Amino acid sequence: MANNDVFIEITLQAPLEKVWQAISDNEQMRKWYFDLPEFIPAIGYTFSFSGGPSEQEQYLHLCEVIEAIPEQELAYSWRYDGYEGVSYVRFQLSQANDATQLRFSHTGLDSFPKNEANLAAKNFKIGWDAIINTALKEFVEG
Repeated sequence: MANNDVFIEITLQAPLEKVWQAISDNEQMRKWYFDLPEFIPAIGYTFSFSGGPSEQEQYLHLCEVIEAIPEQELAYSWRYDGYEGVSYVRFQLSQANDATQLRFSHTGLDSFPKNEANLAAKNFKIGWDAIINTALKEFVEG
């Protein structure tokens, strides 16, 4: 485990099924996550999308689903077109009474080029905090 990996644990006041749908159904993902052209939670499924800190600075994200266990776990590789390195995003879900426990991780960030400031681990930590602790939380609990 590298120091620059991102780990977030949160209890979401929503049923497990609702949280699974939020992280695996493309129509729902568009409401709180990234606007993916297509997404299917199936091992081997590849998807891509553009995103970045500004309209002028966009990166093509290239991803492949590596784990998909309904209502338990979803994971995919995460890399950038034209850049070295590969990282891994993982959502792990478990029932917590009437709520859902989410363990999120984004590992392998140290594999990205050190001279590309936008790919620095601190930016991922800030971004994922907003995505998981604010956007996803508000979406499933709202």
